[in-house]
Parts: sequence; C-alpha cells; structure tokens
Amino acid sequence: MTTPPTEPLTPGSALPLGSAAPDFDLPTVAGSRIGLADVDTELFVYVQGCNHCPVVLAYLDRLQELARAYAGRATFVMVNANDAERYPDDSFDAMRTFADAHELAFAYAWDADQQVALAYRTVRTPEVLVFDRERRLRYHGRIDDAKDPSEVARHDLREALDELLAGRPVAVPQTWAVGCTVKWTPAHLEARNA
Repeated sequence: MTTPPTEPLTPGSALPLGSAAPDFDLPTVAGSRIGLADVDTELFVYVQGCNHCPVVLAYLDRLQELARAYAGRATFVMVNANDAERYPDDSFDAMRTFADAHELAFAYAWDADQQVALAYRTVRTPEVLVFDRERRLRYHGRIDDAKDPSEVARHDLREALDELLAGRPVAVPQTWAVGCTVKWTPAHLEARNA
C-alpha cells in the first residue's frame, strides 16, 4: 500500500515537475471507466476534487468554464478519493447526484482505494496537475488566487494552459493549492503516522 503524502505538502512530497502522469483506470459517474489512455487531447488536467468541500464548490463554476473553453485541447478529469465511510457526502452515489445537479462539463471519477490520489501525490481539494502532450507534469497547484471570483488577480491554471498550448514553458509552474484536505482512510492515516 502506498502511504499518503505528508501534511502539509512540502516540495519534496509533491509529484516533481516533469514527472510522467501515473496511469489509472477509474469508474465515472456516467457509468463508464476512464484512464490515462483515454485522454487524446494536447493537455491533461487532473483535478483532485470532491462533493462536500466548500472550496471545491466555490471553484466549480470556474473549473467548468475552463473545461468548456479548452474542450478539444485539454481533457479535464476530476477525481474524488475521499473516504466515503467517514464522509458519506462523498460516496459514489452522492457523486452521481452531485454531477447531475451541476451538469459537470468533465469526467468525474471515483478513486475508492485512494491509490490514484496517492500516485498523483495530491493532498487538497481542489488541486490541479496539468500534463503536456507527452503526459509530463508542467503545472501543479491552484486554479487561481482567490476563492471569491471578484478578487482574482492571477488565473494560474488558465495561464498555464495558454502557455503550454502556445508551446511555451509555464512561467509559474507551481502554486500552493488551498482547500480541504483529502480525507484519507484510517489505514492510510495509520501508515502515514507510523
């Protein structure tokens, strides 16, 4: 079993820039499965998310706007890895209800054993990782710099997407993701604290 990253995230615990995207194969709320091999766009945007986090909810419209704006050029996949036994609002059934209520513009996948979140080394919801055509990590962090949309000064995710699509390196490749923590299962918590 892989152990969760150390909280709070430290530079040594994050997936290093330039790393290959870890493979995955997860069920989605649409009744299908999605994996890295299904991503056929220039960019892949991995979003660690969930249903109940107020920060995810605050960013959801902006995230959907980005997924729609970059459709055909970037594939967004939001993954929920939260412990559904302790957080029933994040169960797979609740995810389906959430997806229907919000008419999600991207795949929403269930990481029941938390192995994908561990492989991507995420600790927050929302937390985004952007991979280029070769599926190498080029941006990791937040969507933008303010929970309140009227206070946004830096559109970090949008800027990273634009730079990569223009063939340029990302000027600010890492930012601090602010949000709720991934709700690890007791087994993962025990392993981390051992």
